[in-house]
Amino acid sequence: MIKNDNLKLAENAVLSIEEGLIKVFQERSKQVYEKLDSILTIFNEEKVSTSHFNQSSGSGHDDISREKIDAVFSRLFLAEKAAVRMQFVSGTHAICSVLFGILRPGDVMLSLTGQPYDTLEEVIGIRGGGKGSLKDFGIEYKQINICENFDSFEEKIVHSFKENACKLVFIQKSCGYTWRKSLANHQIEKICSLIHSLDPNCTCFVDNCYGELVEDSEPISKGANIIAGSLIKNLGGTIVPTGGYIAGDAELVEMACSRLTSPGIGSSAGINFGLGRLILQGLFLAPQIVHESLKGADMVAAVFKNLGFKVLPEPATYRSDLIQAVRLNNPYLVQKVCQSFQNSSPVDSFLNVVPSPMYGYDSKLLMAGGTFIEGSTSEFSADAPLRDPYNIFIQGGSHIAHIKIALIQLLSELLEEKLISKDSLLSLSI
Repeated sequence: MIKNDNLKLAENAVLSIEEGLIKVFQERSKQVYEKLDSILTIFNEEKVSTSHFNQSSGSGHDDISREKIDAVFSRLFLAEKAAVRMQFVSGTHAICSVLFGILRPGDVMLSLTGQPYDTLEEVIGIRGGGKGSLKDFGIEYKQINICENFDSFEEKIVHSFKENACKLVFIQKSCGYTWRKSLANHQIEKICSLIHSLDPNCTCFVDNCYGELVEDSEPISKGANIIAGSLIKNLGGTIVPTGGYIAGDAELVEMACSRLTSPGIGSSAGINFGLGRLILQGLFLAPQIVHESLKGADMVAAVFKNLGFKVLPEPATYRSDLIQAVRLNNPYLVQKVCQSFQNSSPVDSFLNVVPSPMYGYDSKLLMAGGTFIEGSTSEFSADAPLRDPYNIFIQGGSHIAHIKIALIQLLSELLEEKLISKDSLLSLSI
């Protein structure tokens, strides 16, 4: 491809950023080895074989593929029990099953991390007509935000527990669509320890979406009672076409599965439609995919920070999930970035990205997601709710080369429209 001057300048700028990130990239590479070694040990000790790729039919009673996958995931999370199901249509569905499986009329659910992700608002009954929501079933919802100033989390939680006897506390590990740092597992450990000291029977539930395999531990080992997430995010390795998981205390997982299927059946049924190989292979690939996504997030953060935008997290800092937030302060710029990333996608690169309503979301969304799996955020993608201050959330990436190509193309286009200057690119470095 013949490169014009803008494209050459953009390429040099991104390569300069990459060179400045070499040390943090090397550190992240060490984690791939450690996590893959752990997964291989689990596969070997569980005696995973081609027989676990077989397909069953009907209800899937005694399905050896489903049972082996559950065993592998429970060991991965150091949980008593796990349920990995293709019947979960999203991470939100898995979370919803946990909430409705555990909570009963008259119970109180307390969100510790403020307003939950948009798609949970109608589940809880914060927004919408309330039909079938927790509120509709007489479950009370409260929220505090310990993320605004984590140093004072104890005071906020103790005060809230004096006012409410909580059946379940909800902890959203990832930032979602809010401008805050995602929680690290060492922080989740402090939270769970405090909660259980105040009430040993209170369930600590962590929305683990985007956080799997990013840190050296998972929330169950830090005191969480139950976690949930999606398989088209980290653990699917970009190849699992749908599904989600829950893991944690055996009784709680079974209660959630009874909501997914029915009481009396619970976790003991449900086929995986012959996707056992993809689920297990996706988990095998996941450490490398997560590593590439983290490198990409560092690069995205460094590029936008050096252009003068606020970013969260900062480049080359500790990360507890895959999401990179950038504050653009301009709706046109949000659309421009999303469109450019869409144009650099392997699938549907020709589509125009336009603000659109989406089920479960309060605001119109811009979504750049030319991915092989629809909605997959383990693949390189970006999305933004069209509301002030116009933050964009970028995540995923199966390999760093794709993210570099997308950034180079974006910078070239921003130069072409004079939205950034050549001087700003010439000085671009970590």
